[in-house]
Amino acid sequence: MRLGVLDVGSNTVHLLVVDAHPGARPLPAHSHKADLRLAQLLDGNGAIGSGGVDRLVSVVHEALRAAEDKGVEELLPFATSAVREADNADDVLARVREETGVELQVLSGAEEARLTFLAARRWFGWSAGKLLVVDIGGGSLEIAYGMDEEPDAAVSLPLGAGRLTAGWLPGDPPEPGDVRALRRHVRTEIARTVGEFSRLGAPDHVVATSKTFKQLARIAGAARSADGLYVQRELKRESLEGWVPRLAAMSAAERAELPGVSEARASQLLAGALVAEGAMDLFGVECLDICPWALREGVILRRLDHMGPASAGDVPLPPFPG
Repeated sequence: MRLGVLDVGSNTVHLLVVDAHPGARPLPAHSHKADLRLAQLLDGNGAIGSGGVDRLVSVVHEALRAAEDKGVEELLPFATSAVREADNADDVLARVREETGVELQVLSGAEEARLTFLAARRWFGWSAGKLLVVDIGGGSLEIAYGMDEEPDAAVSLPLGAGRLTAGWLPGDPPEPGDVRALRRHVRTEIARTVGEFSRLGAPDHVVATSKTFKQLARIAGAARSADGLYVQRELKRESLEGWVPRLAAMSAAERAELPGVSEARASQLLAGALVAEGAMDLFGVECLDICPWALREGVILRRLDHMGPASAGDVPLPPFPG
């Protein structure tokens, strides 16, 4: 069957269309993205402004048209931290539902971490042993650890690259004092969670997902995305530590000229690098592998595992709107 995953994230609204059935690897068929940056559209009261909601409704309409054009028979729509944490989240969800027919399921941070962990586990397989999975989004950082498909520990921290850039790094390039302050904040937040994971023992394999980690690995010498999904890509802490001060000295325009860095994400790359560096340092990770699957694939895999009626705890899966 042809499934569509509509991901309303903190940076982008992304429709991923796949051909999938239980027991088989989902095959990407189409991708439709729109940069929305909801995490940066919150007003002083923590609400998404009317202009941002207008744009969200318009982008969801565009995604629905793309899904229809590509023959999607079931849509799996969800939203993450930007909508989850908005003061007017209920009003935003109601308006999207009324004007588009799409019922966005708001995932909790822990659900994001668990579904991303599931995707990484399926990608690397049982032979990977105990996995530590780290994902940096626009609004939050997810960390999960475990031996099975359901992690033993999963946390979400408000350390997304977009959120931190907007709140801590106003300059372009940023002021050195602002960079140091953000570095302290990031490490303090991550350090509060390390004990919860260290009690479970050392991981056998450390994995990172997300666009931020992919871009950091690319500038550190990893293969291009054009070389394919199955090329092994890794990020070494030593390389990342060398890049952080260089990124801090660059403007967003200069970062956008680096290999693999998109103009839309360039302004957030330094904040993402500080989070990645802090996580690798505090968790004692010298090198990690980049996983091409993440949250969207986790949602698809969960749906394939439960092809019958949704059961308690599953992501509600509304029919494709007419």
